Amino acid sequence: MTDRVYPSKPATNGTAAAHGGNPSFPANKAQLYNTTRPAYRPQPHHSRRRGRSCCCSFCLCITLFFITLIVLATVAGAVLWVLYRPHRPSFSVSSLRISQFNFTSSSQLNSKFNLTVTAQNPNKKLVFFYDPMKIKVTADGINVGDGSIPAFVHGTKNTTTLRSTITSSAQSMDSTSISTLKSDLKNKNGLDLKIQLDTKVKVKIGGLKTTKVAIRVSCKGIKAAVPTGKTSTTATTSDAKCKVYPRIKIWKWTI
Repeated sequence: MTDRVYPSKPATNGTAAAHGGNPSFPANKAQLYNTTRPAYRPQPHHSRRRGRSCCCSFCLCITLFFITLIVLATVAGAVLWVLYRPHRPSFSVSSLRISQFNFTSSSQLNSKFNLTVTAQNPNKKLVFFYDPMKIKVTADGINVGDGSIPAFVHGTKNTTTLRSTITSSAQSMDSTSISTLKSDLKNKNGLDLKIQLDTKVKVKIGGLKTTKVAIRVSCKGIKAAVPTGKTSTTATTSDAKCKVYPRIKIWKWTI
């Protein structure tokens, strides 16, 4: 009688794994990919989104703030215009006399001007408070004299006469500037002069006083013949025109 040989029963997955054998086949997808494919981990994007949202909100708030300021300034300006009808003060050159204008042998300039300026306040309810004024006289863009005017108060509907002596004593000049000025002196119309006044002004409106604002008064169209002896000469100021410019300083720049 022959003995029958029965095939051994395949081991289960758990048994094979425990004894280090190969897993049974066919294997499912979890078994195929579980050991070779890294597990997916979601990236945290919440902090980035939150940062962008905060930045956008900040920019929006800043924009709204400036828009509000512009609107308020516009409304305030309209109210002031309706109530007070403000106008800029005006300036004019009444006279300019030159008593000295000559060069020394060492390329130095000596000059002396007597200036009279008329300031007018056309407003009925605005009072101007001026700081001391710095005066500069230039010819063809070259500084030929400096002076000043003391501080003063400009009342309502008032005309004030301002006088100053502008001088340049032994002012050293380069050869180019001297050549330019001597060439201008040969012109039959004389020197083309420009007068510049720089100061700060504060305005009183009723019981309210504003902060000081820098202004510049620029007067052009002045023709002057320099004296040849001890007799002074009078400049022609009939075509002179003066303009008032507010000067606004932003960081390091002045507009």
